[in-house]
Amino acid sequence: MSAARPTPRKGVLDIEAYVPGKSAAPPGVKLHKLSSNETPLGASPRAIEAYRAVAAKLEFYPDGSATKLREAIGARYGLDPARLVCGAGSDEILNLLAHAYIGPGDEGLYSEYGFLVYKIAITAAGGVPVVAKERNNTADVDALIAAVTPRTKIVFLANPNNPTGTYLPFDEVKRLHRGLPANVLLVLDAAYAEYVRRNDYESGIELVATSDNVVMARTFSKIYGLAGLRLGWAYGPAHVIDALNRIRGPFNVSAPAIEAGIAALADTEHLEAAVAHNDRWLAWTAKEIAALGLKVTPSVGNFLLIEFSTDKGRTAQDADAFLTQRGLILRAVGAYGLGKCLRLTIGAAEQNELVVAALRDFMSGARRA
Repeated sequence: MSAARPTPRKGVLDIEAYVPGKSAAPPGVKLHKLSSNETPLGASPRAIEAYRAVAAKLEFYPDGSATKLREAIGARYGLDPARLVCGAGSDEILNLLAHAYIGPGDEGLYSEYGFLVYKIAITAAGGVPVVAKERNNTADVDALIAAVTPRTKIVFLANPNNPTGTYLPFDEVKRLHRGLPANVLLVLDAAYAEYVRRNDYESGIELVATSDNVVMARTFSKIYGLAGLRLGWAYGPAHVIDALNRIRGPFNVSAPAIEAGIAALADTEHLEAAVAHNDRWLAWTAKEIAALGLKVTPSVGNFLLIEFSTDKGRTAQDADAFLTQRGLILRAVGAYGLGKCLRLTIGAAEQNELVVAALRDFMSGARRA
């Protein structure tokens, strides 16, 4: 008997749709949105100017290969543009990889608190999501390797990881790679790489350059402040890039995004200012919040994972409600299995100080926001 209406294929309705962080404050309260890891410095003025310049040419399709953008990325990082592909945010890249390499019954593997899009992408491709336990909110190489089976096709590793802010040193990433079969694709999601200031960290460029089964995904949404344009890219082996180019949309990156991306890459002064701001306020905010008696996971990104009590009146949900009344919007991360936590984006100086002051009031027992 035929269905009464079109129905999605098996598995699609099992997907829990990605829910972004809140972005609204109560009426009459100034909004401080610290829920989406957006940069408080905004986009480069040069990127904004380049974006506006395209407005007179919106009737034309963009370059379907984003050639000039790939060349700019290649020049910035010393990469072969032919081994780069651009997408509508790194999210699209992650989904393209899943659709290219995962089929019905295949497994995609990621760590316990890995980015929610991994599960969505794997399931949407007809695959089976497999989760490896973390240790101290950090991906565990041994657990990941142990979870690999003959059905494993992709291992997603967010490095640094969102929402925990933790990372794996390059030696550990290489150990993970050595433990994978040659036919398993290792995807290094380095969305927050520009923020990391650790000598033992490497975004993945070196490993991609010397391997046939490693891809690195990057984004312009975070430190470059182009989240609203949706722009990302990947560096990979020629055969992987060829596969992605065969299935991506022919004009998947808009002309404004291409031009703004090129200009953002060229504005190194703006980038350095964003790094300096984060270096200062990440450390300060983490120290001040920890001094209130709250557990803060050490982070190398532009955000902090804060753990609250399970006592009545002191939970993450209580804190979220308290902060929201002051217009301070953090990210609830219960969907990650971190129901006791909130994720705080490092904001402007005023915002960071307001959050600390509000949390101080919350911890002191204040009942009114």
